[in-house]
Formats: sequence, C-alpha cells, structure tokens
Amino acid sequence: MTLSGGLSRPGERDRPIIKFMEIDWTLCLVLCLIAGTGALMLFSIAGGSWEPWADKHLLRFGIYFVFMIGLAMLDLRVWFSLAYPIYTAGLILLVLVELIGDVSLGAQRWLQLGPLRFQPSEVMKIGVVLALARYYHGLSADSARLSWKLLVPVVLIGLPTLLVAHQPDLGTAVLIALPGLAVMVLAGLSLRLIIGGIVLGLAALPPFIFFVLHDYQRNRILTFLHPENDPSGNGYHIMQSKIALGSGGLMGKGFGLGSQSQLNFLPEKQTDFIFATLAEEFGFIGCFSVLFLYGVAIFMALRIASISHSHFGRLSAAGGTATFALYVLINGAMVMGMAPVVGVPMPMLSYGGTVMLTVMVGFGLVQAVRVHRYTEVTSGKGSLM
Repeated sequence: MTLSGGLSRPGERDRPIIKFMEIDWTLCLVLCLIAGTGALMLFSIAGGSWEPWADKHLLRFGIYFVFMIGLAMLDLRVWFSLAYPIYTAGLILLVLVELIGDVSLGAQRWLQLGPLRFQPSEVMKIGVVLALARYYHGLSADSARLSWKLLVPVVLIGLPTLLVAHQPDLGTAVLIALPGLAVMVLAGLSLRLIIGGIVLGLAALPPFIFFVLHDYQRNRILTFLHPENDPSGNGYHIMQSKIALGSGGLMGKGFGLGSQSQLNFLPEKQTDFIFATLAEEFGFIGCFSVLFLYGVAIFMALRIASISHSHFGRLSAAGGTATFALYVLINGAMVMGMAPVVGVPMPMLSYGGTVMLTVMVGFGLVQAVRVHRYTEVTSGKGSLM
C-alpha cells in the first residue's frame, strides 16, 4: 500500500534517510532567511562589523539549526513520553530559582548550575505545551469542552505562570500562559467558558494593574498610554522607537544609514528594538517583507499541525507555533507603541541565544510532527511499544 508523502511501506518510515527527506525544507529555508536578516541588521548596527553580535548570532543559529533537525528525527512517541518529565523538571527549576536564583537588575530569573547559567522559564514555554498536549490526548471531546477535568490544565498553566510572574518577568509569564490557553481552546474548550474567561479577565485587569503589579511594571503601562509625558525617562524607549519607525518611510534610509540606531539614540537596538532598526533602514517594504516571512513560517507550521494523525501531534505543534506567533505579535506591538515594553525580543531577528534556542526547539517539535505525522500515539503511558 502506498501512502501519500512518498512513504511506501510502514517499515521504511523509521529509516533515518526517509525521516530526513520528510523534513519540511521550505520551512527551514524561511527560518534561515529570518535569521540571516537578523545577522545583517546586527552587522549594520555594529557599524559594519560582524562583532560583537552578528557572528555569534549566525554561529548560534547554525548550532541550533542542527539541533532542530536532530529533534525532528525524534519519534513522536518519545516526545509524548517526555512531556510530563520535561514539565516537572522545568517546574522544579523554577522553584530552585525562587530559592537560590541569581538576582540581576532587580529580578531573580537566572539559575547557576556549575558553569551553566540559564533561565528555567524558557523550559516551561515548551514544557507547558507538551504537558497540555499529552493530557488532552487522552481526554474525551466532552471532557475537553466542559468538565471538572479542565482544572488540571488550569493548574498546569497556572503554576509556572505564577512562579515566573513572581520573579518578576511579566513578558515570559504571558508567553507561558497564552500558548497554554491556545491549546485549551484548540482542544475544544466550550465557547461559554471562552467568553466568560475573557469577561472575567477584562474585569480583573484594573485591580491587577493597580494592586498586583510592581511599581515599575505599572509605570510601563502608564507610559505606554502616554509616553510623551516622560520623553526622557520611562517614555524614552517608545518615543525613540516611533521616531525610527516613522523616519524609515516607504523604502528606508538605506543599509547602515539609520541615524537612530547608528548614533545610539535607539535603546536595546540589538535585542528588543531591532525591528525599529529594520524599519528605519529598509522602511515599510523591509518590515512587510520580514513580517511576510514570519507569516509564512506560522502558516506552514499550523498546516503541519493540521495533518498530524495524532491529537498529541496536532496540539503540540499548534501550541509551539502559538508561542512563536506571540513573540512576533508582542514585540511588533511593543515596538510600534501598541503594547507596553515588556522585554520580549523579535524571534531569530534579535540578538540572544536563550530565546533562539526556545524557538528552534519549538520548530524541532513541529518538524517532528511532520516527519512522524502517520505515527499513532497511544493514550496510555506513552510507551514506544
């Protein structure tokens, strides 16, 4: 029997060469184009030098790209078996951050284990998606729509979100919670619960802002509403970003000719506000082109999620894609002054290894779903048998 996608016999599906050929190389090309654009922008803002950002950016992407391909070859049933252990390990690491984490710039987000220093919150961006996908894989449609069993995913999302928000790291907490909620919705959550949750969320927003957030977080929101009230203080980031965006016009000032970034008026030009640098040098056309690449990557990843034969594959790929899409949405809105500055970079365009690793692991999961789209995942213990 011949299967679509070029697979002829079930036994051949596990051959490494067949798996390698089943990887979506067009999606890989799109990711390379985004990362390459990031390297060019980092080269530009460093004054036409590969150091200190562009060379490391390309090196990291190359290493993580190979890692992504390796993850794509991993059987989907292995991902299923590792879902709860990854989540549990991430949760333990977040608790360790609370107890012995490094404090930097007033936030306790980093964990030092020997020579390794990392943010455990990044683990949870993937861990929450995997744990939810595994839980819903064994849940009936009626239970996923409306039942007491929905308390389990609420706890799975809530625990890491609260721990990360306490660090405090509101941006990362949002990037853990929203993809988790997206998985719940895609799993078939009742429309009444969705509408009720939105209403309750909007009602709880004012007291949350004024009584729960730290002073600096509250100031970010107030500054976002009226940045012109403090142009040299809290509003400086947004004001300079808007100047860079507007000055680029349709075609931009040209590669390496952006005054806001080249003269260091634009803060965090290599990380959070690199998209503003792109707008200044390449204008609306450049921004649209990059956003088009992001849109293509998101569309292709969601399409991969839709063709998986297993519920776990569909939900895990869609959840990983949601994380990536939220990075793009939040950073884009932040740079344009449509959202508060929360320290969320533009994925693979901005400089930074931690976020790039998280994104590439997510795409490794998406590619694994494509490669093993015909794999039937049992709802038991996730055995490979």
